[in-house]
Amino acid sequence: MKLFDHNLPQGETVNRQDTKRTRLLKLKSRRKLWLDVHLWLGLVLGLFLSIFGITGSILVFHLEINELLNPKLLTVKVPEINPVYKPLAEIFQAGHKAMPGNAANTFASYPRNNEAAFKMSYSLPLTGNKDGVTESWEVYVDPYTAKVIDKRLMGSSDSPFPLTFIGFIFELHYALFLGEDPGYLVVGIMGALLIISTLTGLVVWWPLTGKWRQAMTIKFKASAERLNFDLHKTFGFYSAIVLIPVLFSGVYMDVPQHVVPVLELFSPVTYRYWFKSDPTSGKPSITMAEAVSIAEKRYPTGRADWIYGATEPTGTYSVCKDGVEEPGSLIHRRCVAIDRYSGAILDVDDPAMGTAGEVFAHWQWPLHSGQAFGWTGRILVFLSGLACPVLFVTGVIRWLQKRRSKRHKAPQGIHQAKAVG
Repeated sequence: MKLFDHNLPQGETVNRQDTKRTRLLKLKSRRKLWLDVHLWLGLVLGLFLSIFGITGSILVFHLEINELLNPKLLTVKVPEINPVYKPLAEIFQAGHKAMPGNAANTFASYPRNNEAAFKMSYSLPLTGNKDGVTESWEVYVDPYTAKVIDKRLMGSSDSPFPLTFIGFIFELHYALFLGEDPGYLVVGIMGALLIISTLTGLVVWWPLTGKWRQAMTIKFKASAERLNFDLHKTFGFYSAIVLIPVLFSGVYMDVPQHVVPVLELFSPVTYRYWFKSDPTSGKPSITMAEAVSIAEKRYPTGRADWIYGATEPTGTYSVCKDGVEEPGSLIHRRCVAIDRYSGAILDVDDPAMGTAGEVFAHWQWPLHSGQAFGWTGRILVFLSGLACPVLFVTGVIRWLQKRRSKRHKAPQGIHQAKAVG
């Protein structure tokens, strides 16, 4: 920094320097406020951020992990001759026969590759001594033979803890074992506060003196205290680029009923889960296989992925497809909401034709899972999740270091005051 500009009078140069110093002092004073906000949000919610980060990193690869833990249930042998799936109606029928008649098919997912099984989720209300309790089951079907591989109990409504590892991680990540209500709301509020914590961290990180290289690198040969500080600020800066959209998308998925009205202030938004079927038409309900066929006609390319069942009289089928090729669209996932009686398409999640608000909403799941950018996106989300416990631990250590430093300085100040007196 130049102390004097020889092209200007000396007094004017000094005044400019004083103005810069005054402005810098004001900025530092404001940053102290943001530092306090960042500190207390981090101390209160840092442990939860670590939990969300670690579980989120696991869930980025939940399909692969699940298959690795349960190969006999979730993988099949591809036939050497005529490796073609059986008709979807036969696959669904096999799954239905494996469950009691009062079980409701809530969800199904297509095999993610040629070696994966077809999965079907069921809700089974119990009677007798456990009247009012509902069990969650999964049935696994070989798509090449339409034969049931096996089924297993996933959990029940009288216990907050799922019985499978991936189910356990999902419930911890999205609801902290508090159930859909109030768990989703609690986690959604935490996510919003963690966004504020991340943003205030960026404000505190911002190098007021312009030393960008120092702000973006780690001094590995520095003292332990300085190394801890560098780890916190550097991990915080680089992970924030991914964490902010991931946290926001998590809030959106947990509490869409609160986020969508905010989006509608800027652009119209439709949300497929809010559409209802018309049970007064007098028509019988179509099957999930027929719903998939309707979605296939709407989007002939790509492959079916998720199929949401219609378990209530006014419920709708939702069929999501991956790999849908449409020009001008970076997202290749489309979801179709279908009336369970008429088969009419009520809504589509299609970034190629939606409003700005709808396109923004469609991006949330791909961003949260990392699938928006393929393997690169998944790895970035995975790494940002692992950075969360690092940020929490280094932040706590930094706070303890500062407390210890203040305690050492306080007695010295007292002794000096006594000496002067």
